[in-house]
Amino acid sequence: MEVTVKAFATLRNIMDAKFTEEIQENSTISDLLSTLMEKYPGLSDEIFQDGRRELKDFVNILINGRNISFLDGLDTRLNNGDLVVLFPPSGGG
Repeated sequence: MEVTVKAFATLRNIMDAKFTEEIQENSTISDLLSTLMEKYPGLSDEIFQDGRRELKDFVNILINGRNISFLDGLDTRLNNGDLVVLFPPSGGG
């Protein structure tokens, strides 16, 4: 199965802005993130709480335009052809 991943803001310093990732059938967002963290050192620090598998506040992950917080969170299943968008927390003022 393949999904397209788009990264925004500071995540573009770690990974490509847009790429296709091969994943196993029945993979979840958690599975995809594990694969991406192996490929892209530093990703974990950007999106997860210190040493925990809990997203940082204001990290948003969308599948086909729907926020995973309104689906099954990190356990949300992926389908072939899905678009996964990663938004890190942003600062400013």
